[in-house]
Amino acid sequence: MTRFAAPIAEAIWDMKYRLKEADGTSLDGSVEDTWRRIARALAAVEADPTLWEDKFYAALEDFKYLPAGRITAGAGTDRSVTLFNCFVMGTIPDDMGGIFDMLKEAALTMQQGGGIGYDFSTIRPKGAEVRGVAADASGPLSFMDVWDAMCRTIMSAGSRRGAMMATMRCDHPDIEDFITAKSDPARLRNFNVSVLVTDPFMEAVKADGPWELTFGGKIYKTVQARDLWNAIMRSTYDYAEPGVIFIDRINAMNNLNYCETIAATNPCGEQPLPPYGACLLGSVNLARLVGNPFEEGAVLDEAALDDLVRVAIRMMDNVVDASRFPLPQQAEEAQSKRRIGLGVTGLADALLMLGLRYGSDEAAAQTEAWMKQIARSAYLASADLAAEKGAFPLFEADKYLASGNMQQMDQDVRDAIARHGIRNALLTSVAPTGTISLYAGNVSSGIEPVFAYAYTRKVLQKDGSRTEEEVVDYAVALWREKFGDTPLPDHFANAQTLAPMDHVRMQAAAQKWVDSSISKTINCPEDISFEDFKDVYMEAWDTGCKGCTTYRPNAVTGSVLTVSETTEARPEAEQGAEVVYLSEPLDRPAALEGNTYKLKWPDSEHALYITVNDVVIGGHRRPFEVFINSKNMEHFAWTVALTRMISAVFRRGGDVSFVVEELKAVFDPRGGAWMQGKYVPSILAAIGGVIERHLISIGFIQGEGMGLKSDPQAEVVNLGRGKACASCGSYEVRMVEGCLTCASCGYSKCG
Repeated sequence: MTRFAAPIAEAIWDMKYRLKEADGTSLDGSVEDTWRRIARALAAVEADPTLWEDKFYAALEDFKYLPAGRITAGAGTDRSVTLFNCFVMGTIPDDMGGIFDMLKEAALTMQQGGGIGYDFSTIRPKGAEVRGVAADASGPLSFMDVWDAMCRTIMSAGSRRGAMMATMRCDHPDIEDFITAKSDPARLRNFNVSVLVTDPFMEAVKADGPWELTFGGKIYKTVQARDLWNAIMRSTYDYAEPGVIFIDRINAMNNLNYCETIAATNPCGEQPLPPYGACLLGSVNLARLVGNPFEEGAVLDEAALDDLVRVAIRMMDNVVDASRFPLPQQAEEAQSKRRIGLGVTGLADALLMLGLRYGSDEAAAQTEAWMKQIARSAYLASADLAAEKGAFPLFEADKYLASGNMQQMDQDVRDAIARHGIRNALLTSVAPTGTISLYAGNVSSGIEPVFAYAYTRKVLQKDGSRTEEEVVDYAVALWREKFGDTPLPDHFANAQTLAPMDHVRMQAAAQKWVDSSISKTINCPEDISFEDFKDVYMEAWDTGCKGCTTYRPNAVTGSVLTVSETTEARPEAEQGAEVVYLSEPLDRPAALEGNTYKLKWPDSEHALYITVNDVVIGGHRRPFEVFINSKNMEHFAWTVALTRMISAVFRRGGDVSFVVEELKAVFDPRGGAWMQGKYVPSILAAIGGVIERHLISIGFIQGEGMGLKSDPQAEVVNLGRGKACASCGSYEVRMVEGCLTCASCGYSKCG
C-alpha cells in the first residue's frame, strides 16, 4: 500500500479525492482504490477495457500522472458532476434578457463545480443610450456585481467556492473603471479580472500614441495609450489586479483560429477558450522521472516521459466521452474539438535534482527542451489516436497546419497530422497544481519555483487541541534522505530569493511549446520600484508570453507566506502566534465605541439605522454587537431577531466574517434594488454590505476576511502576518499560479 509522504497529503486525499458515501463511509479504502476507480472509469470506452485499465493504473501509480482534481474526485462515481475544470461561457448579448439568460447559464455551470470565464466587453458602456426605454445603460461593471452576488449565493448553498474570470478589452469605454474596480476590497470578491491587451495597443504604448475607446463604432473617448497602460500597471502594483492577457497573440497562435475567436480565459488564465469552450486538465510529475537525483549522472528519463505523455493523452481524450456537462452547448463544443490541457508539475524540483538553478539560462533551456518533448509526444499520440478513432470533427488539415503554433512543430509531427489528422485540437496547458502537488508529496507546483523548503503547520484536532507537523518540499526531503544535514547547495533557489525577471524567463521558455497558456504568478518584492515593476510586464510581452500575472504584497489582498532565507524555520511572526479558545461569550464593557450607518432601501418608506459597536482585544478592534432601528414597524420583529442573533455570534469571538457572506447571499424573490450603481439582491444583503464596510474600516477583514472559518471558537490575533486562510485560519496563504492558496490545508480560491 502506498505510503503518503506527509500527513497533509493523506488528509487532502481523504478530504478532496476519496470516494465516500453520503454518511462519510469510505468506498476508496486506499489511494490505490482511487487510482483503480479512475483507471476503470476512463478505460470503459475502450475496445479492450482491461488492457487500458492496467495501463492507465500504471500511469497513475506513484503519482506519476496527476489528473486534475475534478477527474480524481469524480471519475467512476456516477455523480452528476463535470470532469472538466474550466469553462468560458457564451457571448453576453447587449440586452437585458440575454444578459440574464447568461447569468442563469453561469449559475448552472457553477452549481456543478465548473470555474467560468466571461468577456464583459460586449455590454455597452455606462451612460450609453438604451433605446426604447428612455434610459441610460448602467454599464458592464454593474452586471459584474450581479454575477458576483450569484456566485456568492451558489457558494452559500453548499457548493465549492466559485471561481470566475472577467475580461474587458483595452479599447472599451469603461476600461478605466474596470481597471480600478477591485481597489474596493468589498467588491467583486469572487472574480479574477484581466485586461485583453491587443497588439495595436502595445504598439501605441511603445510609441506613446493616442488610443481610442470605442463601442459599436462610436468613439467615446481618446486617451494616451501609455497613460492607460500606466493605469493598469498602477492598479496591479497596488492591488495585484488586473492581470494582462495578450489576446491577439493568443488568437494568432491558436490551432483553431480558422473556426473560433477567443475573448476570455478560465479563472486562472491557463485556458483561453471560445464561447462555451471547456477544457480538462492533467499534469505529468517530472519530479518522479529523474534518475540518480543530485548526482553527476542525474537525468530525466525521456523514454519514460514519452510513454507517460502518450498514456495521459489517451486517458484525457476518454474523459471527453466520460464527462457530464452543465449545458448542452458545452458538450457540443467539447466533443467537436476535443480540447485537452496536459501540463507539468514538479518542474522546479526536477531542475534541482539535476543541479540547475530555477530562473537561470541553463534551467530555462532545459525547461524549453522538456516542454518541447512533451508537446512532440502529445501531438504524435493524438495523431495516432486520430488514425485509430478519428480526428476531431472540425479538423481541416490545411487550415490547422497553417496556424502560428503549428508552424514551429517538427516536420515529422506535421507529416503525421497531415496523414492521419489529429484527435485533439489543442493538447497542452500548464494549470495550477497546488492541491494535487501537495497530495503527490509536496512536489513543486506547476512550473513555479519551490516556494519554501519547509514550513510548520498547525493541525486542528477533533478534541480542539492542535498538533504541529513539518511539511517539506519533495526535492528537499530527498536531499535530506540522501545527505542528512548537509547544507543545501547554492542552486537551491526558492521564491523568496528569485528576481522577477527569472520568473519571466521561465514562463517564456515554457510558453514556446504550450499551445494554450500557462497559469503562473511572478512574485515581486514589496519594495520593487514602479518602473521596475512595469518592466516585468514589458519583458513578458517582448519574450512571447501570452499573459502576465504578478503578485506584490499590498494592503487590499494582504501579504503572502514568507520564510527566512537562512533557515527552514517558520516565519518569525508565526512563532509568536497566539490562539485563544472562547468557551463563554465575551463580557460587555460598560461603554463601547462604534458607528451608526443610515440605510435607505428603495421600497421602504423609512430608513434603517444600523449601529455596530466594537470591543478591543489585544489591541485589535473586533465587532461586538449590532442594533437595527427604524420607524417602520413592519421591520420590527425581524430586525430585533436579526440583531440578537448577530450580536450573539459576535460575542462568541472567532472569525465572524461569514455573517457578512450569509447576509449578502440572501436574494429577495420580489427582486432587489440598485443602490449607488450596484445591484443589491435584498434588504438583508444591503445590511450585510453595511456591516462589511464597518469590518473593513476597523481592520477586522481585508477583502477575503481573516480568521478560522472551520473553527468558530478560535480568536486569532493578526500580528502583521498578512491574510489568514478562509478554510483553516493559518497565516500560510500565498499566491501560486494566479490563485491565493493555503500551504497549510491546500485550500485555494480557485478550487
